[in-house]
Amino acid sequence: MNAVSPSESRSALIQLLIAELLIGSVGVFVHESGQDAITAVLFRCVFGSAFLIAWGGARGLFRGLLGERALIRSAIFSGVLLVLNWVALFAGMARSSIGVATMVYHFFPFVVMGMAAMFYGERTRSADLGWTAIAFVGVLCSADPFKLWNSAGSGYLIGVGLTFVAAILCGASLLLSRRISRERPFAVVLIQCLVGIVMLAPFADYTAVWVPGDHWFWLAGLGLIHSGVCYVLFYTSYPRLPVATIAVLAFIYPVIALLLDYLVYGHSLVPVQSLGVVLIVIGTLGVNLKWQWRRPQPVRA
Repeated sequence: MNAVSPSESRSALIQLLIAELLIGSVGVFVHESGQDAITAVLFRCVFGSAFLIAWGGARGLFRGLLGERALIRSAIFSGVLLVLNWVALFAGMARSSIGVATMVYHFFPFVVMGMAAMFYGERTRSADLGWTAIAFVGVLCSADPFKLWNSAGSGYLIGVGLTFVAAILCGASLLLSRRISRERPFAVVLIQCLVGIVMLAPFADYTAVWVPGDHWFWLAGLGLIHSGVCYVLFYTSYPRLPVATIAVLAFIYPVIALLLDYLVYGHSLVPVQSLGVVLIVIGTLGVNLKWQWRRPQPVRA
């Protein structure tokens, strides 16, 4: 990363903080829209595409894009996975809760790490395997294993399962788009949103959405805020911040989601779920900040 002035670093920190605060409200917007998962994701892509075309086009970020066929192909493939991930996540939220789904979904960084090792041969530290195991136990705890056991076959169990599938799809999409989005991130996001429109347009429930109502505010917010403003803030702040700062601030998203789930819908965590949150935080920080299980022994002369 190039040298960044203190003022630029502070600005990037504020931008990322705002982005994490905003993205934490995505579950509320989905729920308040009153739409099924497919319809909600479709209009997230519609409004998100409109924002990105206006913002990126005004800054010339898409010049020469049509000539980059390899990037377009990869962005389309990763976009299919990303859109399916959104559908599974929103469906999981509807069947469990925003807080539970958010914590289970937070396992996706470990999916990225595992797939990178399996398919790209990227080296994984032995310590990371331990942190991943801790985080996975945290995921199981955050889903409330006692409720899962007593609700086998119910909508809650299906919701947790859908959210876990969403985490896998998100990890696969991020892994595919990671190598192509470094130079033209906004072009990749735009292509992914356009892919979502093509994929989901034939399956959306238009009878429920083509009426005046407050749901348009929430649907527009999903696209303009969560797929527009947030992505702009994320991608403009990341290059100017150290990895440690990004890793720590990433936990603002689930904290805000849990807080809103409690304040708006009255869903609180039981003790085992709180333990799960702590384990996920420890596991994620352990991987991102390269924690070791023990101190390296000094080399004797």
